[in-house]
Parts: sequence; C-alpha cells; structure tokens
Amino acid sequence: MKTKTGLITMLMLLCTIAFSQEIRLLSLEECIEIAVDNNLTVQRSELNLRNAEVGLMQAKAQRYPTLNANGNFGYNWGRGIDPTTNQFIDQRINFNGVSASTSVPIINGLQVHNSIRQSKLDRAASDYDLQKASNDISLNTALNYVNVIFNKELLENARFQLESSQQQLERTSLLVESGALPLANKLQLESQVSTNEVNLINSQNNLDLAVLTLKQGLLLPPGDEIDIVIPDITVDQAEIEQTSIIELYNEAAANQPEIKSADLRVQSADIGLDVSKGGMYPTLSLSGSMSTNFSDAFQDVEVTSTPTGNFIPSGLIDINGNNVLQPEITSQVDISDVPLSTQYDNNFSRRLSLNLAVPIFNGFRTRSDIQRSKIALQQAEINKQEQENTLYQTIETSYRNAVAAAQTYSASQKQVESLDETLRAVENQYNNGAANFTDYQVAINNLYQARTDLSRAKFDFVFRKKILEFYQGKPLTF
Repeated sequence: MKTKTGLITMLMLLCTIAFSQEIRLLSLEECIEIAVDNNLTVQRSELNLRNAEVGLMQAKAQRYPTLNANGNFGYNWGRGIDPTTNQFIDQRINFNGVSASTSVPIINGLQVHNSIRQSKLDRAASDYDLQKASNDISLNTALNYVNVIFNKELLENARFQLESSQQQLERTSLLVESGALPLANKLQLESQVSTNEVNLINSQNNLDLAVLTLKQGLLLPPGDEIDIVIPDITVDQAEIEQTSIIELYNEAAANQPEIKSADLRVQSADIGLDVSKGGMYPTLSLSGSMSTNFSDAFQDVEVTSTPTGNFIPSGLIDINGNNVLQPEITSQVDISDVPLSTQYDNNFSRRLSLNLAVPIFNGFRTRSDIQRSKIALQQAEINKQEQENTLYQTIETSYRNAVAAAQTYSASQKQVESLDETLRAVENQYNNGAANFTDYQVAINNLYQARTDLSRAKFDFVFRKKILEFYQGKPLTF
C-alpha cells in the first residue's frame, strides 16, 4: 500500500517538476487584466466605441461648408453639341472641363446642433458599455479564480484524509501483527485507503479542470501552462455589513456603467426626437460654384479684307440708269485652334445663390421619422427600467446569498470542530478495540465531508462578499 501511494506521489511530483519551468503564476489582478485584453466581447465593445467616435466626428463636420471638385474628359462622335458654343456639330470632338462647388448650411431646424449632442451622448454610452463588458469579464474571471482556490483546498482535504487513513493503517497493522486486533480490521483499512486514493485523484482532476476553465476564460494559447498565486484569505468573522438593500442599490446605481449607459441612451433618444422634428422646418443654405470647359471643335476664325484698286458693278443703278461701281475687295479667312488656356479663361463662369427649402409634403417621411424616434425613446426608457430592475434583483440576490453564506460558514466551522473531536474519540476507541471499523469509517468520512462543506462555504462567502463590494465600486482583489 505504501508502494502504491508512493508511486502516485512520485508521479505527481515528476509532473510538477517537468512543467515547473513552463508554468506561469498569475494573481487575480493579472488574470483580470489578461482576460479583459483578450476577450472578444470587450474587443467588440471597443470597436463600437470607435464607431461612436467616428459618428461624433461626422456630426461635428456637418457644421462646416462642403467643397467638391469635379472634372471630365472624353470624346464625342456624330451629331452632338459643342459644350463651348452650344451649337450642333457633326464631327468627332475632344472635350474636357473642371468645376468646383461649395455649400454652407445656415438654418436647418437645429438638426446639425442636435445631431452633435446626440452623438456625444452615444459616444459616452458606448464608453460605459465597454466598462460593462470589462466588468462582466472581471466577475467571471474572479469566479473562476476562486474556484481554482476552492479545488486546491479540496485537494488538500483529500490528501489529509488519505494521510490519516494511512497512519491508521500503519497502527492497525502493528496491532494485527501483535494479535490485539483481527486481520479484518487491516483489510478494511486497506480498502479505505484505496478509496481515499481515488478521492485524491478525482480532486486533482477537478483542480486541473478548474485551472483549464480559468485558462480558457483568459483565452491563452493551448501550450501555455498557468497556475495561480494563492492569496492570504482569512475569514475571522463571517459577517456582512448591516445595511439596507435600498442603500446598496442606490450606491451601485450611482457607479455601475450599465445604468449610466441606459440613462444616456434615453437622453440620446430624446434628442433624436428633436432631430426628427427639425425636418419640419425650412432650411436655408448658401452655395456657390465655378466652372470652365474646353472643346477642340471650337476654332478662331479671322477674316482679312484687302482692296485691289479696281472697281466692279455693285448691282445697283443710279437715277440716270447707270451701274453703280464699288471697289473690288479680296478676303482671306484664317482658321486656327483656340488653346486650352484661352478657352478656360474665356469660358470661366461663377455662381452664387441663396437656397431656401420649405417642406410641404414629402410622402410623410418626416412624420414617419418622428414616430420612429418616439418609439425609440420609449424603447430606451424600457431598457433603462430593465437595467435598473436587473441591478436591483442582482443586489438583492447577492445580499441574501452573502448573508446565507456567512451563516453557513459559521455553522460549518462549528461542525468541523465537533466532528474533529468526535474522530479523535472514535479513533482512540478503535485503537483500544472499543469501537468497530464502521464507527471509525463513519467518523472520518463525516469529518472529510464537513471539511469540504466548510471550504465550499468559505469561498462561497468570500465570493459573495466580493460581489457586494464590487457593486459598491471597490476593486476585485484579495
């Protein structure tokens, strides 16, 4: 039996030595930091925050003038219109042009102003949503961390039970060899030791699974091996600060990000309604543009007239019936292409206008937007109420659970002390032959179960109390 136990211990020791160089010890604060950095939900919330920042930037940019530049270049075949003369032509032409336009909003029913206010609220709400995601991951990580500590303590309890059974087996073996006790007592204890060895292996497996759950929550690579730093957790007096649930809720509502986010969403929806109502008012804007163009079909025609010194009939007859003569003139037509720069200068135009738009009927689009904004406001108010109800229920449940855990822990302490004394008494009686093995087995099993219950009550109380402290704005730490 000693050989089997020694083999198990040696294997566990070898595994520990083999991985000791690769195991990374982490505190609760480090685990929370890693989990928040790696969690995909938190990363998604960060992207939502960045998207809200982009929306705010875009809303602010609506206050500034718009400026657009345009250009075109192309060919035209067959009958078409020369863009420089607006005359019909029937030839292939090459054309191009450039233009620039700007528009300045003056009055728009305060839609731009309200859109900026709404975007600021949405950005702040997204920031609180990110904090909420981080808080959820922090609480879950703390739960996994405490679960590892709990299973470590259960492993120590299983090891204590095994060691106690082994010591009792050694004493019983000596008494059997001396003839003071029957052989059946030794056989029964060997069976008990085997059972305790199985419990030890199961406890080790449970601990490994707890560490694995913590590691998976941190989203660490499969090859990374971790262990946790065991904090000094002392529960001198399992008590909960006497306060009302309403006070706890009010304190939590003042600092929990989900409540702040829900409140900002209501304010944002209310301003969104003002944005929709702004569509019912006239808009006034100032706009201007500049443009010019070029066409290779446009040509410069220059006619030069030169007298020859001769006279020719003009086709007119004077009062005497004689033909009227006129000087003979010869003409020369010079056709040349007009360069790009000249056409751009000649075709350059400017425009400045003040635009007023009065909404009269647009297919009920504005009224529909207003109705949708009212519905969105009601939905935001309902969501806020849901968040408040959820927080209150969580606070109330956490407080009740913490009080119950404190009472359970106090009762478990007394139970362990009583069963520890009972085991000592039964063990002495068993060694003196005054008690049978069944009495001894029941006593040691009861003590082991009580120790397990005490560990469970201890860490349940610690975690419940940490939850209450967390909702009061205190950091998650030991």
